Amino acid sequence: MQPQAVLETVVYCPDLAAGEAFYRDVVGLVAFTRMPPRHIFFRCGEGVLLMFNPDVTSTERVAVAGGLIPRHGGRGQGHVAFRVAASSIQGWRERLKALGVAIESEVRWPQGGESIYVRDPAGNSVEFATAALWGLAEW
Repeated sequence: MQPQAVLETVVYCPDLAAGEAFYRDVVGLVAFTRMPPRHIFFRCGEGVLLMFNPDVTSTERVAVAGGLIPRHGGRGQGHVAFRVAASSIQGWRERLKALGVAIESEVRWPQGGESIYVRDPAGNSVEFATAALWGLAEW
């Protein structure tokens, strides 16, 4: 047995409002669940990006109808990479520049593919990467 895909991934951001503005306005994600001051969840293609406030999620568990969600806690700068079309890389550069988001680094990978790296308000490394980076075909 093997998983089919990554269903969800998480970034930790103590300032949910700043994090929501970044992932909405810069990345273009749509929030579909909010539970301030604990979390905000965003749709991303067939997956979900979870944004947790570590000050809350590292100390509290949440009861839901089907059970108890354990504590989640991460500190420091994490990383998330968004898969983008190769044809859109220049558009991402322009979007980031127009929004005043500093590009920390750009990489053209020897095996193929490109990545653009920026930081979110919590300092997490946010990557916009083409599928060729991992030897995957374009969608």
